[in-house]
Amino acid sequence: MSRVQLAFRVSDLEGSIAFYSKLFGTEPAKRRPGYANFAIAEPPLKPVLLEGEAGHDTRLDHLGVEVTDTDQVTAATRRLKDAGLATFEENDTSCCYALQDKVWVTGPGAEPWEVYVVKADADVLGKSAAQGPATPCACGPDGDQAPGRPVGTAANTGCC
Repeated sequence: MSRVQLAFRVSDLEGSIAFYSKLFGTEPAKRRPGYANFAIAEPPLKPVLLEGEAGHDTRLDHLGVEVTDTDQVTAATRRLKDAGLATFEENDTSCCYALQDKVWVTGPGAEPWEVYVVKADADVLGKSAAQGPATPCACGPDGDQAPGRPVGTAANTGCC
């Protein structure tokens, strides 16, 4: 099953968890420090809450489509490239307390989109030291900015 992901940067994580629990009638599927996500079956939706700076309004961090396997990520990557879109691929990356394969593209309004699969649970929000340089999911292996991830903002200091 695929589902749309909406990732929000929130200043009041606990208040946001309470709100979305009431809105969707369910508790978070995953809670970690500074992070929570929900797995909504109907409609197929995955709201993700990322703790942001206190006192700031909630804002959209990024959008995504969660798919069921790496073959679907590979197919999406091929389809997006064939359509002429610039892509940024990340494989076996720790992001949002999960090991993932993903591809990023940027919409016309600079909105970042990812197509990704969760392969396993992880103990860290972002990339671990064991995976190589401490670059967050927003950056490529050389620290280059990934498509749609603004440099110098909270959006590129974490992932998913």
